[in-house]
Amino acid sequence: MSLGLGIVLFVIGAILAFALNLTVDWVNLQLVGYILMIAGAIVIILGIVLLARRRRSISTSQTSVDPATGSRVTRNEHSAPEDPTVL
Repeated sequence: MSLGLGIVLFVIGAILAFALNLTVDWVNLQLVGYILMIAGAIVIILGIVLLARRRRSISTSQTSVDPATGSRVTRNEHSAPEDPTVL
């Protein structure tokens, strides 16, 4: 969702900054377009960082010998980090 929002903000900002030749007295549309483009780029970068953090996982494997029976015991643990969107 954050990647899509960032792309939409960037596209709307680019349209306002470069493609629209409209003059409004109370607001500078070109400046608003640049601000939206910067905000869109920041949202895209944050979205990529959060996706990279979410996909990280930790895997642990331990093999030992049971002293009572002499058999080999293998224990596997898999854990993923907490969801960064949940507080």
